[in-house]
This record gives sequence, C-alpha cells and structure tokens, in this order.
Amino acid sequence: MFSLKDVVEEYALKGKLVTVKRHLSVEFEPTVELIRAERLGKAVFFNVASASMGCVGNIIFGRGALYDFMGVKCDEEAYLKILKVLSAGVVRASLSSEDEIFRRSFTVKEFSNFYKPYMGGLDELPAIKFYELDGGRYVTSSIVVARTPDVVGFNASVHRLMLVPGVGFAIRVVPRHLYRVITLNRKARKPTPIAIAIGVHPLVLLAASTSPAYGVFELEGFKELSGSPLCISLTPKYAIPVPSLSSVIIEGAVTLKDVDEGPFVDLLGLYDAVRSQPLIKVEAIYVSNDDIPFHVILPGGIEHRLLMGIPREALIWRTVSEVIPRVAKVRLTDGGGGWLHAVIAIDKQSEGDGKSAIMAAFAGHPSLKHVVVVDSDIDPGNPIEVEWALATRFQAGRGLVVVRHARGSTLDPSSFNGVTDKVGIDATAPIRDRSKYVRPRVPGKEV
Repeated sequence: MFSLKDVVEEYALKGKLVTVKRHLSVEFEPTVELIRAERLGKAVFFNVASASMGCVGNIIFGRGALYDFMGVKCDEEAYLKILKVLSAGVVRASLSSEDEIFRRSFTVKEFSNFYKPYMGGLDELPAIKFYELDGGRYVTSSIVVARTPDVVGFNASVHRLMLVPGVGFAIRVVPRHLYRVITLNRKARKPTPIAIAIGVHPLVLLAASTSPAYGVFELEGFKELSGSPLCISLTPKYAIPVPSLSSVIIEGAVTLKDVDEGPFVDLLGLYDAVRSQPLIKVEAIYVSNDDIPFHVILPGGIEHRLLMGIPREALIWRTVSEVIPRVAKVRLTDGGGGWLHAVIAIDKQSEGDGKSAIMAAFAGHPSLKHVVVVDSDIDPGNPIEVEWALATRFQAGRGLVVVRHARGSTLDPSSFNGVTDKVGIDATAPIRDRSKYVRPRVPGKEV
C-alpha cells in the first residue's frame, strides 16, 4: 500500500529529509522552513505548537521526485500515464453503479481499521497562516470528495481551505466539476455532503489534480499512475470513498451559505482576491491509526506548481503532437507560475510548424498567456538557451502571434476578469537557412 509516512521514512534514510527540532507557530514559521527546504531540494518534517500530529512539506521537491513516484524516466512516459487517466471517460461512461466503480479500480477496506476519532478540536489542526496578509489559517493539500448528483459516481479535487474557527472552512471553488456538484445541489436547496482527505501519497494527490471528464472519479487514476489499485474506505456518516492511508479525514457538508475567503498567495506568488465562497460545516474528524503526517504545501511553491502544471503539460504535449510530427519537450515555466507561460521544443518539418504549435498549445491549455516555440536543440527548461533562441532565431515580423481579448486565467492580475491578450513567439530557425543556425559542438565530447 502507498502511504505518505512510507515516503517520509524513505526520504529520511536517503538524506532527503530536513527535520526541524523545535515546535513552530502556526503563523509564518512553517513558511520559512518550507522555503529553506525548497532551496535545499529536500522535504521537511516539523511540528506546530497547537497540533498533536507531525507535518511534512516539499515532498515533491522537483520534477524528478514526482517521476520517481510514477516509475517513469522521461517526460513522454509521464505524459502518457497522465493522458491515460484523462482519457478514462470513454470507459467510465459504461459503469452503472458505485459498486462497479469500486470493484474496477480499488481495494475497499473497513474505515475503522485505519482511522480513529480525533480527540482535538477543529482549531487545533495544523492549518497555517503562511504570509502576512493571508485571510486566515489554511489547509493547502486537501482532497475534497463528493458524490455527483446527476450521474453515478464521485468527484475528487484539490482545494485550499481557509479555517473558519469553530465551524469549518471556506473552500475556494473555481467553475469546474466540484462547482457543478455544489451548484446542482444548491438549486435543489440541498447541502453537499463531502469528505476531505489530507496527508496522502503524492500519486493520490496527482490523481486528484487531473481533470478527466465529469463523472469520472479522479482517484481511479491512481491505478494508472502507480500500477496498483488504491486502497479506499467509506466514511462512517456519508459512505464517501477516501484513501485508507491518509493523515486526516474530515466529514462535513458544503452549506448553502457563502463567506469571505482570502487573500491567499497563489501560483504567481501574488495575493489572490477576496471572494465570497462556500462554507463547509465540519461534522467529524478522524486521524490515522498509523501516525501518518499532515501534508503542508507551500502556496506558490514547487509542489504547488508541479501538481497543477504537469497535467497541463501533458495536455499541451498531446494537442501540439496532433499537429507536429515530434514534440521534444514541454515546460510550463517557473517564472510563469507553472501555469501562464510555456516553452515548447519541436522538430520542425516545414515552415509554419512553429505557429501551428502555438495555436495548438493555446487550445490545449486555455489559461496560457505566452508560448515560445523553439527547435529541439534548445532545452525549454533552460531560460538562457531559450533567450539565446529568441536572440538568434526570432523576428517579430514573421514569428510573432498576438491573440487579443481571449480567455485566459484569473490568476493573472493584469487580465480583466480572466480576459487577456495572448502572445506566441516562433523562435524556430528557418528551414531554408538552417546551416546559419547550427550550434557548435565538440565531436564525441560533452562540454
């Protein structure tokens, strides 16, 4: 079975874990330790003064760490696994019962074998205030699971939760699948029963970060990512399936009431706006029998960017591959928050391929704002090489694409309610003059 505790123990054995000896405040001090660990390229274990459970962060401290969990050696292998998860909707449409879903993708075991009631209060959970202007204390690694009211199935997605002391959480919900579930229930004047899982194996979190077709239970994708079925348990009150090996399970309901949520630092390292968001009323809290640590994700940090960005890279890779014979590499850049900017390396076969790749990329990830397309001798993950390609291979008169007033991302503060101007740059060398753009090398040597 797959547990976050096992990951932490393995990291400790391999020297990939920093342990903070003293207890930290729930305000600001965990942020400092998470940033330090990120710079070291390690995970970090710590305790906060108010909580009985340990915390861990920066578990996915790099792309290579995530690929190790997936058992893949390169981008293409990772993308193919993720795309297999995302294409599950065709098969899923034929399933007609919850039991059928569980039999196909999961091992189901008794909830009480893994969890016991939490003896502390809601306010004693290690929710963190990360930055000075945060709207409150946040849980940043929570998987929220709910039944889909209009089809047989469940939805699992990752959401930030702002603690509402003594009551529950304000949940940030964007107009995707959980938003649809909550909206349908609210139209019927019904609350939405949910379960929240915190402190899961990284591949469970990655599965919940994908966006397959509505009605496909995202946690089914764990089997495709890991090669093994996920062990799940049904919660005591609402019989909602949750990973059996989590640090904390919370049962509750999304109420008919909204409250203010935010500010919160998002992918771009800026404060997201204060919004009126649904209120979750917490009804029961359970903790692991096996002392699994509570997962804390640094807002805007590398874990945040990779979990959100890599599934989108896979979609960009697929859509560009449909129009270009070979896509060598895709990178959603750190400077673009792992979300707004992409660099794509292609093997160019004919003039115009660069612009075709640009338009396909915008279709594959509508939040994209800037796309740079380079030849496959340029590493998209190396900003110096990309800038060199811009300096030597790009001419605005022939390689610049501007799309005005298009749908983008509300994370971009320069957009107007998510409507933005998009820029594509074709920095590939012209085929007819290719000899002018050959990069020098030393035969048989790596330098």
